[in-house]
Amino acid sequence: MKILILCTGNSCRSQMAHGFLKSFDNRIEVASAGTEPSGKINQKAVEVMKDLGIDISHHTSDPVDMYLDDVWDYVITVCDDANEVCPVFTGKVKQRLHTGFEDPSYATGTEDFIHSEYLRVRDEIREAFCKLYSEEIKSKL
Repeated sequence: MKILILCTGNSCRSQMAHGFLKSFDNRIEVASAGTEPSGKINQKAVEVMKDLGIDISHHTSDPVDMYLDDVWDYVITVCDDANEVCPVFTGKVKQRLHTGFEDPSYATGTEDFIHSEYLRVRDEIREAFCKLYSEEIKSKL
C-alpha cells in the first residue's frame, strides 16, 4: 500500500498525517510532498507529534514533482490550496482524496494559544486518518 500526502509547504499538516499513518501500520509506504515545499519541517509540528511518541523530525520537505511518475494507492491532499493545484500524475493513482485542515502556522496570539492550535489541528488529523485507516486502508493490506 503506497500513500502520498500533499500539502502546499509540506512542513506541518502533511508531515503530521504522514507520521500518523506510519504509526498505525508499518506496512504502509507513506510519502509526503508539497506543491510549494518549504524545505524544512515545522518545529512546532515536530513537538506536538513527539508528545504522542511519534518522531517526524527526520522527515524531509519534498516537491511533489519527485512523485508524479509513481504508482499510488492513494493521493491525499490535506489543504485546500494543494487540492486546487494538485498536479496531474502520469503514474497510476487508484484513489484521490481531499480532507482539508487549517494551517496552525498561521495562528497568532500568545504562545499558549498558538500551541493549542497545533494540538487542535494535530488531533483533527489523527482522528481523520485513523478513521481512513480503520475503515478503508486496513482491510486492503
